[in-house]
Amino acid sequence: MPEAPKGTVLAFDFGEARIGVAQGEAELGMSHPLATVTGSNSNDEKFEAIAKLVKEWQPKYFVVGLPTHTDGTEHELTRLSRKFGRRLHGRFNLPVYWVDERMSSLYAESLLAEAQVFGRKQKSVLDQVAAQAILQGFFEGGAAEYFNGREE
Repeated sequence: MPEAPKGTVLAFDFGEARIGVAQGEAELGMSHPLATVTGSNSNDEKFEAIAKLVKEWQPKYFVVGLPTHTDGTEHELTRLSRKFGRRLHGRFNLPVYWVDERMSSLYAESLLAEAQVFGRKQKSVLDQVAAQAILQGFFEGGAAEYFNGREE
């Protein structure tokens, strides 16, 4: 696996309805929740919202959660997450690292429960915190897959 570049990174917890976004700095190995791009937007509107974040944060690369069943087998959302990552690369010409995201939502829920964030408040930030967990997992364990314009 190629070594991840230093610098700012944006991470995504892709979902058909909502996309959680987190930001982090590779040198520090720290991440934080940033935004939720909602499913009420068209794909073009979603990518416009992402483009604003890219312009603001100037990332060196992207990290996208790769969902699978608990036994590691793939499903439809796995395919859609890869498609989303390839679209990110196509629009912004930045490398994409995919990270195993099994348990990221459960981890996010437990962090929010620990912080006493429940109900509607939890729903509004859950995807962002899941993206943060994905990014932290990347900093600590690396990527499952890498994409820079060519299929492996």
